[in-house]
Amino acid sequence: MAQIIPITNAPNQTLNVSLSVDGNVLRLTLFITYSEMAQYWVMSVSDSAGNLLLSSIPLITGAWPASNILAQFGYLKIGSAYVLSLGNVPDDYPNADELGGSFVLLWDNTAV
Repeated sequence: MAQIIPITNAPNQTLNVSLSVDGNVLRLTLFITYSEMAQYWVMSVSDSAGNLLLSSIPLITGAWPASNILAQFGYLKIGSAYVLSLGNVPDDYPNADELGGSFVLLWDNTAV
């Protein structure tokens, strides 16, 4: 089952999430920040013990199958994630104000 992660456009946010991935509960910590220099949001992912799994993953949209921002990290078995536009925005990725409003982060329960 896909799950929407409750993110906002706060400049630095840390979320502790419990996700269903392949029938198991997976606890992760997400750190999401806006890169002023690059002009896009990035996400780092840590496991429940605080071990960094991924760093600075750009939160951008894309056309299938490139839309899965975790596709190249399937070996981690942490699922799939997508940045989805809710429409009515001219950009292909969320700007500093649009994350959590015009764009959402969707986590899929199936590891790639």
